[in-house]
Amino acid sequence: MQSLYSYFTIKEDNIPVAERTMLKHIDEVIELNLVIISLLIELVKHADNFYEEGKKKYLPSANDLNPNKRFVENEIIALIREDNALMHKVSRVSDIWLNNDHDVIRKLFSKLFKSELYTKYISSDKKRIDVDQRFIVNALNEIILNNELVHHILEERSIYWTDDLPFVAAIIIGQIKVNKIINPVSVFKDNSDEKFALKLFRNTINNNKEYEDIIVKFSKNWELDRIAIMDKLFLKMAFSEFFLMEDLPVKVSMNEYIEISKYYGAVKSKLFVNGLLDNVVKTYTREGKIKKIGRGLV
Repeated sequence: MQSLYSYFTIKEDNIPVAERTMLKHIDEVIELNLVIISLLIELVKHADNFYEEGKKKYLPSANDLNPNKRFVENEIIALIREDNALMHKVSRVSDIWLNNDHDVIRKLFSKLFKSELYTKYISSDKKRIDVDQRFIVNALNEIILNNELVHHILEERSIYWTDDLPFVAAIIIGQIKVNKIINPVSVFKDNSDEKFALKLFRNTINNNKEYEDIIVKFSKNWELDRIAIMDKLFLKMAFSEFFLMEDLPVKVSMNEYIEISKYYGAVKSKLFVNGLLDNVVKTYTREGKIKKIGRGLV
């Protein structure tokens, strides 16, 4: 989606070059995954140092001398740190948080430390891994990944990363919920995934004019230039899957683009995309122009 947006916006006419750029960007999702994990690790390291420094105060309090290190000893973080191969990769990207002038780790931990979420977590007498899970998930959702400074640092590394963040965060949070942080090797599950991405990219470009005509036909009382660029892009990609990917269920394609439009479209994008796709599917299925093959698709 992002690569197609770039292609059409700058009016690029070299598809092979655009494809290589897209694949490079996709590979960077792996790095973003590791960068977010490294942020958690650096926060825990800072917390540990924070508590140790508290013991060295001139007049330390009882809490300073016996700090509650539940966050430092969080079982989910421990699982990550026990994976040597994963930690090796994480250490190679952690400089994004350490080698800058923003002091982001200290500021972020300070905000986390002062939150009601943190206070309730460390004072809870429930010492179970599911409690540790919920805290990390809630900390990511409510404090860490919503932080403007975090977004700023990510944007400095890659202009795409703030858009990729919801997707990558969902993957990490999903893994946390099942106690299995996976050491990422490739974005693609196998070669067929990469072929799918390239096919979708090429088909959307090569059939752009035809797909724009379909949008004009089904968007009653709307001129093409009045429709948001992103909405047109969602629709064109969906058309490519409807018409040219015979083994992909129509319902799967519809659900994907309606969901994507909620994240990357305007307020009313979901309703517009949903309504237009529904009309296109009904009309072209009736006319025999949408043909699916394979078990359960005929």
